Amino acid sequence: MTQMHHSGKLPPHNPIADDGDEVHFCSTCAFGSVCLPSGLNKTSLNELHMLVEHIGPFHDGDVVFRSGERFGALFAVRAGMVKTRQVDDEGHEQVLGFHLPGEMIGLDAIHPARYPCDAVALDTVFVCRFSFPALSTLAAKIPDVQQRLFDLLSADIGKTSRYSGDHTADERLAAFLLDLAARYAARGFAANAYRLVMPRADIANYLRLAAETVSRVLRRFQDHGLIHVDGREVEIVDKPALRKLARHILPA
Repeated sequence: MTQMHHSGKLPPHNPIADDGDEVHFCSTCAFGSVCLPSGLNKTSLNELHMLVEHIGPFHDGDVVFRSGERFGALFAVRAGMVKTRQVDDEGHEQVLGFHLPGEMIGLDAIHPARYPCDAVALDTVFVCRFSFPALSTLAAKIPDVQQRLFDLLSADIGKTSRYSGDHTADERLAAFLLDLAARYAARGFAANAYRLVMPRADIANYLRLAAETVSRVLRRFQDHGLIHVDGREVEIVDKPALRKLARHILPA
């Protein structure tokens, strides 16, 4: 469990991918697994590195790409958090997801060849831009890159229907908190404490709940000793209890 400061506050949370080096990608890169010793040689690695362009900073509310724009690149979040959303003709927003350092955005644009949603920075964001035509050419030559693309696409499809079932507010929020923790931990960040960068209204929209419901359930979770909340900082205190609540949403 992440230790609290003596003041009672959680330590500051500001995850960022490192820059890697001439042989390795950033530690959180979505293609990082391709760079393992059993993966690519130096020549192939250099080809992969040449596809990457660092872009940013984007600030809260800035758009990384817009719905309808012609698709030409995938993006990996390098620092900060990005929200994907769709906005209908009447201006109603639907939050599709939140993307952490090391995660890809733009995968759902490959088939229509246009971005089907907006990608919006929620804080100070840096991204890596992967030219998709060049990446496709490289994937055809290097099986590990091609397989990684397939893995990323499969995982992205699997996330879309997670909260579409008839689940309670407690189940949805427990699953959401655990999912964020697992995704941060998988990228080497703190496993049980993180910052809810996104506003409560965005969480509610994503989980198909009312904003007041999200706040009420968070308070109840804290009152029952499941989590500790300090502003936007969250510490998971009783993971087994949250897992029990989320068992119908998250895979075992």
